[in-house]
Amino acid sequence: MLTTAFFFGLISSFHCIGMCGPIAMMLPVDRNNPAKKVTQIITYHLGRLTAYGTIGLVFGLIGRGFYLAGIQQQLSIFIGVLMIVVVLIPERIFAKYNFSKPVFRLISKMKTALGSQFKNRSYKSLFTIGLLNGLLPCGMVYVALFGAIAMQHAGLGVLYMVLFGLGTIPMMSAVVYIQSFITVSVRNKIQKVIPYVAVCIGVLFVLRGLGLGIPYVSPSTMSLFVQESANCH
Repeated sequence: MLTTAFFFGLISSFHCIGMCGPIAMMLPVDRNNPAKKVTQIITYHLGRLTAYGTIGLVFGLIGRGFYLAGIQQQLSIFIGVLMIVVVLIPERIFAKYNFSKPVFRLISKMKTALGSQFKNRSYKSLFTIGLLNGLLPCGMVYVALFGAIAMQHAGLGVLYMVLFGLGTIPMMSAVVYIQSFITVSVRNKIQKVIPYVAVCIGVLFVLRGLGLGIPYVSPSTMSLFVQESANCH
């Protein structure tokens, strides 16, 4: 299931171009020094990966709690169904209820802090930009977090989100170099594919939880998850 994280990140990066692309385009990098520019972009991405890894740790621990409660199969099915439902619900429904309203002030402060970092080209600022960028609300990140919970282990939760972040790097790096390398129409067409990918990943989680005995896709309940102790019977 970890491989789905990178693939989903790669597909989601087309969504990232629309949402976070402007941030990448405005990065205070040295455009006259190609070598330094590369290290600056890498620093920015390290900040994003740190943010993703941190929230992956938190949600991995939450998943671990469910694992210890003995509901790992039900959790995998629930996460899969939730992924599918979130994708199928029209965006206007979320806008109507404005789920982010309770944390609006925090998000506003983060955006203010993010804006202030563009005033200098230090590596610290670039890392901070990436860190804050990774913590900003994003629908694709929310879907990925469902996967981190389903990993049911803190370390695997971190790894899942880092792999997701790594998947977004190619496109987010390209937009820094070639700001108009992809047209709006092409990006919109690719974004239409994202829900289908999310649904496929959701289906995989459901099959994983069902334990149908299908190798790699839906292993039996005995081998579905790593056990705390050996089962010799």
